[in-house]
Amino acid sequence: MLLKVAGSLLPDDVDFEIVKYDDIPVYNEDHDTPKASERPASVTKFRELLEAADAFIIASPEYNYSIPGGLKNAIDWASRGKDSPLMHKPVAVMGATQGLWGTVRMQAAFLPVFTFLNMNPVLQPEVLIAQAQNKFDDAGHLNDDMALGLIKKKLEHLVSASKV
Repeated sequence: MLLKVAGSLLPDDVDFEIVKYDDIPVYNEDHDTPKASERPASVTKFRELLEAADAFIIASPEYNYSIPGGLKNAIDWASRGKDSPLMHKPVAVMGATQGLWGTVRMQAAFLPVFTFLNMNPVLQPEVLIAQAQNKFDDAGHLNDDMALGLIKKKLEHLVSASKV
């Protein structure tokens, strides 16, 4: 829901697409070869969609004080090789959780990943939505004005970073 809210707050001249990764197999270096044609088809498609992007928004919950396994797995597939579609690109991470910490640990866990990939993370403002079950309505609309303001500001910084 948070990612859809973020997409709705982007300027009209910015294209936005949600890239799914639920069909990507568990990362196995034996199946990740220098030839993209030998990677699983779902991975190749995922990497192509990421390559076409000028910047990324990652919106996620927090699992066990860190990045959810499926998301980390997709990042692992996209991060490998000199042709990684993540390298040097701007990225904004934000999260929503039912707990009280608002994904602070998940977002911190991404910092080494961004460093390794030489990405350009938009760190401020932090978007940490705690007790999300009380801040989204049944239709997925965010009803927290402070959070909406922080998301808008973060997206402004991301759009600026993608134009550099």
